Amino acid sequence: MTSAAPSGSGRRPSRTLTAVALATAVVTYFLIILGSTVRVTESGMGCPGWPLCYGQLGPIDQFHSVLEQSHRYVVALVTVLVVATAVLAWRTARRHRSVLVPATASLGVLAIQIVLGAVTVFTHNAPVTVALHLLFGLMVLAATWVTAAACLVPWQPASGRRLNPLAYWAVAWTFVLMISGSLVVDGGAAYACPSWPFCAPHGVAGALIAIQYAHRLTVLVTSIFIALLAMHAARRWRAVPGARLVADLVAIVLLAQVAAGGLVATLSAPEALQDLHLALAAAIWVMVVVLASIGWLAGADSSRLAPSIARISPAQAGTGRKMGTGPSPEEG
Repeated sequence: MTSAAPSGSGRRPSRTLTAVALATAVVTYFLIILGSTVRVTESGMGCPGWPLCYGQLGPIDQFHSVLEQSHRYVVALVTVLVVATAVLAWRTARRHRSVLVPATASLGVLAIQIVLGAVTVFTHNAPVTVALHLLFGLMVLAATWVTAAACLVPWQPASGRRLNPLAYWAVAWTFVLMISGSLVVDGGAAYACPSWPFCAPHGVAGALIAIQYAHRLTVLVTSIFIALLAMHAARRWRAVPGARLVADLVAIVLLAQVAAGGLVATLSAPEALQDLHLALAAAIWVMVVVLASIGWLAGADSSRLAPSIARISPAQAGTGRKMGTGPSPEEG
């Protein structure tokens, strides 16, 4: 399949849109981290009502209430930023579909996520609603970072497939990994295996052991796909600005994440380490999505790259030029 020819004036998204999109992506990442802290510390019911906490805006003099209400305030900030990004995209980048589509999707998915947050409170953290809340949270996080990446890396026309299927598999398995990690925490299996990498249970229910083993198997499979994608990007995408940097970072963070997982298991899952483990997992999710997005935007695995990309040499890609500089044809 051949990509559609570029059309329009070829203008890049405005600096304002790029700045707002980046701020949205960063704040959304910290929202996910704060949400994981709420879950790990079992503060989800720190505020039994919604949207106010005990009928107040704050401050609240109880730890769990402060944590839960702070999470809601950050949700409000993210909502404002996501709306601002979508409005700017529709006003200034309507012809940049690679920016417009994820910016609009972020708004839609966030609306569902907010409703699920309220439902989770009203159902007293029912497992199904907690799982859906996490699933849509990860989708919001991915959409905001795809929007930011599309603002920085111009879409390039390319012939043939734009991206190796390996990238799609890496994204899919990373998503599954995030869900399996949530099942470990929400299913009460965090303390089931006080050893690593194999499990040496002491009077623990078999279901919890099964959850732990399923998660560790998912970690193994996901790590293989992420490592293969990082090596592929480092070797084949050297002409694509930013790809090598993200590939190196995801490899480093993956190693740190595996080490943190081992420490969580052997040290009986202290809350601080669980938070670090979840923060690294969210970072891996972001970087895998961004790396796949960069490859897709540039048509990095196309059988015949567009001339504007083909002319970029590996030496030029490493000269410190800002990501996304140079020609910026728009997608048709």
